This record gives sequence, structure tokens and C-alpha cells, in this order.
Amino acid sequence: MAALQRVKKAVIPAAGLGTRFLPATKAIPKEMLPIVDIPTIQLVIDEAVRAGITDVVIINGRGKHAIEDHFDHAYELERTLRDRGNSELADAMQRVSTMVRLISVRQKAPLGLGHAVLCAREAIGDEPFAVLLGDDLVDNDPDPGIGQLARVHAETGAGAVMIMEVPPGKEHMYGIVAGDLDAATGRMRIRDMVEKPKAGTAPSRWAIVGRYVLPPTIWGHLADTKPGAGGEIQLTDALHQLVGSAAGLYGVVVQGVRHDAGDKLGYLRANLAYALKRPELRAAVLELCRELVAAES
Repeated sequence: MAALQRVKKAVIPAAGLGTRFLPATKAIPKEMLPIVDIPTIQLVIDEAVRAGITDVVIINGRGKHAIEDHFDHAYELERTLRDRGNSELADAMQRVSTMVRLISVRQKAPLGLGHAVLCAREAIGDEPFAVLLGDDLVDNDPDPGIGQLARVHAETGAGAVMIMEVPPGKEHMYGIVAGDLDAATGRMRIRDMVEKPKAGTAPSRWAIVGRYVLPPTIWGHLADTKPGAGGEIQLTDALHQLVGSAAGLYGVVVQGVRHDAGDKLGYLRANLAYALKRPELRAAVLELCRELVAAES
């Protein structure tokens, strides 16, 4: 088998309206909501960069220019910080503008996740690529979640998706997969999948969540995919075509802590979890939590 290309490019769909966080997201992209003091999307891109990705294609919508601005060079801000003697913060701002090559592509109509990914076809080209959802965080500093999927692709040539077991009764909220799970490696050779199954019809409780590494053959499947659940072009429907291909599709139980920052409680949990990782904040945050719990008891 010919040597497989290393995954160097990633797609981050960010064209959604963020309705679950209104009114905060009326004028601010949900991807820019901070986890402590770092925009959610910066944490996602940092994960990609630590996994060796050099180019990120942001699928943007109207009113999302703040994402591009955040990763642009802010000369006036950096100069002002240096003039005030805060070179450390100025250096941090400069690193944000140089951490990755950013390409912005407009999704002109909200036609689903599959359509959003397809919008990146020309920017990605004929090579394997990653997809990271902008409101899903995977906390694993030494071994980035998307890098774990990239290793599976490098070893097998197959597509790889992050999976987790969801509580009973929640299957209808996800794309659900079934197959042969190797408990020792945390890998499942996927045999079946369905997008948001009706109650009582799911083939398992293993759900696809937030991270994908896909071969370039996915483009043809996405282009041929018709609108499915919700009248949208679903990425899961295109992934189903990989299941029956020679290379196949693997589900991977990624090592790390996943935070659903697109959910209000998940977002609050992520803020607390990331604050507790900060030595300068940990003790004060724990004390604050104790105070709040005591006040409610």
C-alpha cells in the first residue's frame, strides 16, 4: 500500500446561528464565547495545531467576521501593550495571529453539516483532512483528540470518527454507530450507522461526537448525498458510504475529557474545568464553588 498522506488540513464548521445561546450570540459568534478568557474556537484550533495541522478552513456565515479578526494580526493592540510594558501579553496576542494558516469560506445557506464540510472541498483538495466541531472541546494536552483519530487513519487508511456511549433515551440526538468494538484499543470497525434514529430503533448507544478524520473519497459521497433528517445534507449519510468501502470507517473512543460547549450546562462545566487547570485560578475557583454550594444548602 502506498504511503498515506499526513493529515495537515482541517475544517471547522462555524456558520450556525447559535440560537441556544441567544441573546449572547445575537452579535457575537457562539464560537467566540470564552472558556475563561480564551474563545472556544481558539481552544479547538489549538488542539488541531498540536496534532500537526497547519491549515484550518473555517466555514463561515454572515456576521461571523469576528472569528477572522481574532486570528488576524492586531498591530495597534500589540504596540499599545508593549508601550505599557506588557510584552508578555503582547507576545501572546502575536502567537494567536501566527498559530495557523486560516482560510475562510462562506456557507451561503444553512443546509446542514454535510453541506458545510462540502463547502471546503476546493480549499482542502485531494488529501485526507480533519473535521472539528467548533463547540466541542476535547481536553487532552499531551495527546490531542484529533491526533488520535489521525493515527488510526495513518495505520489503516480508513476514515475515523470520535465515538462515545450516550445515556439510554438520548440516541435520537446523535448519529449512532454499531460494529465490532475492541475494548483494548478503543476502536470499533463500524458496520452500521443511522442519523438521529427514532426512539427504540437505535442499533447501539455509541454516538459520533465532534471529531472526524476523513479520506478524500468522502467528497464524492457528500456531493451525491440528498437532504436527509431535518431536510439537511447530513454528514452521517455520506459517512455511511465509507462503511461499505474497502478502507472502511472506524469509531474511536478518544482518550480525553469531552465538553459539549454548545450546551448551556456543558459550557458552564467547561469553564469550571478549564479554570481549575489554571494554577493562578484553581484555589479561588474551588473556594467560590464551596461558597455557592454552602449558600444553597
